[in-house]
Amino acid sequence: MQPPPLEPLAFTPILRRLVWGGRRLGTVLGKPIGDGDDYAESWEIADYHDAVSVVRDGPLAGTTLRDLVENRPAELFGRGRAEAQFPLLVKLLDAREPLSVQVHPDDALGRELAGDRGKTEAWVVLAADPGSRIYAGLKAGVGREDLERAIREGAVEPLLHQFEPRPGDCVLVEAGTVHAIGAGVLLAEIQQTSDATFRVFDWNRVDAAGKPRDLHVDQALRSIDFGRGPVDPIVPAPLVLEDGDVREPLVRCRYFELERWTIEAPAEIGRDDRFTILMVLDGEVRARGPRGDLTFRKGETVLLPATIGPTMIIPVGRAVVLACQQP
Repeated sequence: MQPPPLEPLAFTPILRRLVWGGRRLGTVLGKPIGDGDDYAESWEIADYHDAVSVVRDGPLAGTTLRDLVENRPAELFGRGRAEAQFPLLVKLLDAREPLSVQVHPDDALGRELAGDRGKTEAWVVLAADPGSRIYAGLKAGVGREDLERAIREGAVEPLLHQFEPRPGDCVLVEAGTVHAIGAGVLLAEIQQTSDATFRVFDWNRVDAAGKPRDLHVDQALRSIDFGRGPVDPIVPAPLVLEDGDVREPLVRCRYFELERWTIEAPAEIGRDDRFTILMVLDGEVRARGPRGDLTFRKGETVLLPATIGPTMIIPVGRAVVLACQQP
């Protein structure tokens, strides 16, 4: 019996509760949260250890992303682009409290120090409280000795480049960049499939027993690119299409490419030689599939397998979507 054809795929979100989380994954983005104010992350598309996305509905409901990677690679990735693991991890994050100051290693150091891939990631800010902060990169001229001294003295913040984020800001956090998400920020994140993270500083916080959180100073200092300096939001160059839709190239790196589409007219998005990930950042869209139109709303993520090719995305009114592909 032939398996059902692939179509635009939505997955059941994997919700992670962490001490710095809040409630906006539910109240703003419609995730099925329960009681509590510590819902930190929604893993929208994941194939990492035991955190594996499961198709939410349709003929393939209950199928895991890993099943598709292993058994239908040409349809998922495009011919000649098979992978042993889905290469990207897609998240939504709600930071009620600031995250630790941290750094991710590159691929070589990830394998050596963490037994994992490296981790380059990009953020798109969805909401930010007045006065909130994003920390990205070290201030110009800060060297290893400066940072080591600041870590010993518990005074790292003055060395960090920081800015007040605005909705729509996109930040590329390449491996080797010191960074932290401040309190009051809601964002979408695209990253390499990895959890290689080394904590540099945790704001001098202690747990209920009065103990500070473990840091990974030696690994972090080896992983930091001290020549990178400050990192600011990307300034896109919007392309206004004939029908009035707006296409904004945001990120192009060796692991993924990001574009933001603001659409009021139907747009064809996707390719037949690689998958495309769509995140609905605002509004509602219909994606044309073999069974007809499938509806996706703000806060939902959809995977367009390569085999379905360019897909007609029809906005219900005005919609904003983030499109991600491999290079």
